[in-house]
Amino acid sequence: MEQIKRMIAEGKVKEAISRLTELIEGGAVPLDECFYLRGNAYRKLGQTRLALNDYLEAIALNPDSPAATAYRMQIRILDFYNKDMYNQ
Repeated sequence: MEQIKRMIAEGKVKEAISRLTELIEGGAVPLDECFYLRGNAYRKLGQTRLALNDYLEAIALNPDSPAATAYRMQIRILDFYNKDMYNQ
Protein backbone atom coordinates (compact mmCIF):
# COMPACT_ATOMS: atom_id res chain seq x y z
CA MET A 1 0.00 0.00 0.00
CA GLU A 2 2.87 2.37 0.73
CA GLN A 3 4.14 1.92 -2.82
CA ILE A 4 0.70 2.78 -4.21
CA LYS A 5 0.50 5.87 -1.99
CA ARG A 6 3.88 6.96 -3.38
CA MET A 7 2.70 6.37 -6.94
CA ILE A 8 -0.31 8.64 -6.36
CA ALA A 9 1.85 11.32 -4.74
CA GLU A 10 4.34 11.16 -7.62
CA GLY A 11 1.60 11.57 -10.23
CA LYS A 12 1.58 7.96 -11.47
CA VAL A 13 -2.14 7.98 -10.91
CA LYS A 14 -3.31 5.77 -13.78
CA GLU A 15 -0.78 3.10 -12.83
CA ALA A 16 -1.96 3.29 -9.21
CA ILE A 17 -5.59 2.92 -10.30
CA SER A 18 -4.68 -0.15 -12.33
CA ARG A 19 -2.83 -1.75 -9.42
CA LEU A 20 -5.63 -0.96 -6.98
CA THR A 21 -8.26 -2.37 -9.34
CA GLU A 22 -6.27 -5.60 -9.54
CA LEU A 23 -6.09 -5.76 -5.74
CA ILE A 24 -9.83 -5.09 -5.39
CA GLU A 25 -10.75 -7.72 -7.96
CA GLY A 26 -8.43 -10.18 -6.24
CA GLY A 27 -10.13 -9.62 -2.90
CA ALA A 28 -7.13 -7.92 -1.35
CA VAL A 29 -7.22 -7.08 2.30
CA PRO A 30 -7.99 -4.42 3.44
CA LEU A 31 -10.47 -3.63 0.69
CA ASP A 32 -11.66 -0.43 2.34
CA GLU A 33 -8.16 1.05 2.05
CA CYS A 34 -7.96 0.00 -1.61
CA PHE A 35 -11.24 1.76 -2.39
CA TYR A 36 -10.16 4.85 -0.43
CA LEU A 37 -6.82 5.09 -2.24
CA ARG A 38 -8.42 4.49 -5.63
CA GLY A 39 -10.93 7.22 -4.80
CA ASN A 40 -8.04 9.56 -4.07
CA ALA A 41 -6.44 8.65 -7.38
CA TYR A 42 -9.67 9.28 -9.30
CA ARG A 43 -10.09 12.61 -7.50
CA LYS A 44 -6.58 13.58 -8.54
CA LEU A 45 -7.55 12.86 -12.16
CA GLY A 46 -10.65 15.03 -11.80
CA GLN A 47 -13.02 12.07 -12.02
CA THR A 48 -15.15 13.11 -9.07
CA ARG A 49 -18.02 10.68 -9.66
CA LEU A 50 -15.71 7.67 -9.65
CA ALA A 51 -13.93 9.03 -6.57
CA LEU A 52 -17.21 9.44 -4.69
CA ASN A 53 -18.32 5.93 -5.64
CA ASP A 54 -15.09 4.46 -4.30
CA TYR A 55 -15.32 6.50 -1.12
CA LEU A 56 -18.84 5.14 -0.56
CA GLU A 57 -17.59 1.58 -1.08
CA ALA A 58 -14.84 2.15 1.48
CA ILE A 59 -17.34 3.62 3.95
CA ALA A 60 -19.69 0.65 3.48
CA LEU A 61 -16.83 -1.69 4.37
CA ASN A 62 -15.49 0.43 7.22
CA PRO A 63 -17.53 3.36 8.54
CA ASP A 64 -14.41 4.67 10.32
CA SER A 65 -12.43 4.83 7.09
CA PRO A 66 -10.78 8.15 6.17
CA ALA A 67 -12.96 7.87 3.08
CA ALA A 68 -15.83 9.29 5.15
CA THR A 69 -13.95 12.56 5.58
CA ALA A 70 -12.85 12.59 1.95
CA TYR A 71 -16.43 11.99 0.82
CA ARG A 72 -17.80 14.83 2.95
CA MET A 73 -15.10 17.18 1.68
CA GLN A 74 -15.88 16.36 -1.95
CA ILE A 75 -19.60 16.88 -1.38
CA ARG A 76 -18.90 20.27 0.22
CA ILE A 77 -16.82 21.25 -2.79
CA LEU A 78 -19.63 20.20 -5.14
CA ASP A 79 -22.21 22.04 -3.05
CA PHE A 80 -20.17 25.23 -2.92
CA TYR A 81 -21.38 28.15 -4.94
CA ASN A 82 -20.69 31.84 -4.99
CA LYS A 83 -23.94 33.80 -4.76
CA ASP A 84 -22.21 36.91 -6.13
CA MET A 85 -21.64 35.15 -9.44
CA TYR A 86 -25.38 34.84 -10.09
CA ASN A 87 -25.79 38.60 -10.57
CA GLN A 88 -23.05 39.09 -13.14
